[in-house]
Amino acid sequence: MLQEREQLLGIEAGSIFLTDPDYRVDPRLTRYLTRSSFALLAPETQRNYATDCCLFFDFLWSRGKNWCEADDDDVWDFQYWRRWSPRNPRVIGGSKWNRELAALNRLYKWAVSKGIMPKSPVSERILVTRAGESITVAAGRAHDVRSSNVKWLTPRAYRLWRDVGLRGYTADSRRDPSWRGRNDDRNAAYSDLLFSSGLRRGEGASLLTIEVPVLASATHRYASGRLGREVTKSRRPRTFYVSADALGAVDAYICTTRRAAVRRAQASGRYEATSDLRVVTRRSGWRGTTLHWVDRDGQAVQRDLDMVGVEERARLFVQGQGGLEPLWLWLAEDGTPFQPHSWEAVYRAASQRCRTVLAGRMAEPPWFTPHMARHSFALNMLVVLQHALDRRFGLSPEERRAMRELYGDVWGLVRDLLGHASEETTRTIYAAPVADLQIRSLLLDEAAEDTIDVLAQLARLSGRVLDAQVAV
Repeated sequence: MLQEREQLLGIEAGSIFLTDPDYRVDPRLTRYLTRSSFALLAPETQRNYATDCCLFFDFLWSRGKNWCEADDDDVWDFQYWRRWSPRNPRVIGGSKWNRELAALNRLYKWAVSKGIMPKSPVSERILVTRAGESITVAAGRAHDVRSSNVKWLTPRAYRLWRDVGLRGYTADSRRDPSWRGRNDDRNAAYSDLLFSSGLRRGEGASLLTIEVPVLASATHRYASGRLGREVTKSRRPRTFYVSADALGAVDAYICTTRRAAVRRAQASGRYEATSDLRVVTRRSGWRGTTLHWVDRDGQAVQRDLDMVGVEERARLFVQGQGGLEPLWLWLAEDGTPFQPHSWEAVYRAASQRCRTVLAGRMAEPPWFTPHMARHSFALNMLVVLQHALDRRFGLSPEERRAMRELYGDVWGLVRDLLGHASEETTRTIYAAPVADLQIRSLLLDEAAEDTIDVLAQLARLSGRVLDAQVAV
């Protein structure tokens, strides 16, 4: 009965719903969360926006107001409390506030469109862009948005972080006999995948085994793979590239640690006891991306991978020789899907170990996050692609400008690799913070024999590009 009511209301597994402090559910909010454009957002964006709205709702509740009774004074007061109030021990910066404001703006525009409220409490103003186009933006939008928190690791600094933090090595590149880490090869393989491909945390974390590029197909040390639409932030499928070394680490994990976790789960009957499985019986299509399964009601389902979201991916299984096996690539020790958000804890623990093991041996022990892998990938590819073009074609500065006019420059290539809709996003978020380093002159510096030298120069000139410095 409950399941039928949920289906009637469009509530799917994993849907977000909110309660007030008296544990009451507002059906209008549930409708917004499950049956508006909000439900089409990426899962992580949904969680972030819902959390942002809850903070504002709590603020309103302390004033004796419900969410639908807010006015513009409430939003302005909330902005002051979140950003500057001395009574708030955890004030936030401009970037975080702009995200919270975007979450509120989306909700209240919907509420006005449905006649729930006569006017949105989020004030707006007209902004004229550089191109002369007039657009409407939230009046409280912060201007002090800085990208100074963007950090990069050079490849050798990353390898040091990975070996010490994830693999349990010492500062002398030896195995630490006291290391009691688990899932070393899984964690290192996932991290190598992100660092060499520029995938977002959730994109890499929700890959299926059938989506891992075939190592034998790697040409010139890279292989290509494809991301489904429902797992990308932009909701557009795209091609990604991963190094043969990273792919080899993933294959080794599949054949060892992952296989052992699957066998343990099969022996304990864990998979058979899991409810609402989708057992894929066959694949069709010229790329094998159309999945066929029978649901629990006995109905045959045909679904392209592009249309399978993260939550549903975690329920996809196949029948193997030893029983049911999950298609989800990254597994916990008990054989169940390792959830995307759980990787943050893995990275924090690895960075803490680096801080402890390398203290006194390095001026600044490396630290790393899943999103820093994207930063590092973007900077590394910017240098590598420019260096490769110069080396392959022997271009002079004049010839380089002519080629850029005809075919575009490396910024556009990096934009495509990252899956950005706009090249401006690539420049602003990932590369503009190093513009003061005169990166173009560094890329043309004949004294830099290879990309490692170029990245080392960047690290010496910037406090945000972290390299593996000589022990002190």
